[in-house]
Amino acid sequence: MELHRIPKQTDGLECNTDTIQIQYLDYNGKTYCGKEITQTLIARLLQQIPSGVEAVLYLDPDGEDNWMEVLCDGTWLALGFCGDFGQNNYYSYNPDFAGVKDKTPLKSGGQSPIEKELALTDLEAGVKAVEYFIHTGELYPGIDWAKQL
Repeated sequence: MELHRIPKQTDGLECNTDTIQIQYLDYNGKTYCGKEITQTLIARLLQQIPSGVEAVLYLDPDGEDNWMEVLCDGTWLALGFCGDFGQNNYYSYNPDFAGVKDKTPLKSGGQSPIEKELALTDLEAGVKAVEYFIHTGELYPGIDWAKQL
């Protein structure tokens, strides 16, 4: 897979936490849509991420496109965004492991191992990235990303 690195930025890191852009959520073996996605549910998800979670957050109300997969085992956190039905893909990027093909214990979709290069060890920044996506529908500029070419 060929990637283009997008370095993190220091501007535009704040977001309005009153808005919720995700329309469908697959989390803890349950699905939530529309008004079922509350601030309380979001707070619970964000709090659980550092101890381990698997979730998929969709901007599409039907849960079919424009989604972010969130995988964390308490040590590694991987974020993957799939847009335009697989034509527009981004992954969290860890420059400390650039070019390293070693795998994390995380598995995308339950089966595809994730390389250390595409997983964060800064769980706090990763949680901020998830929160930013929930509230803006955009990728958090405060972490490095890799765009699949």
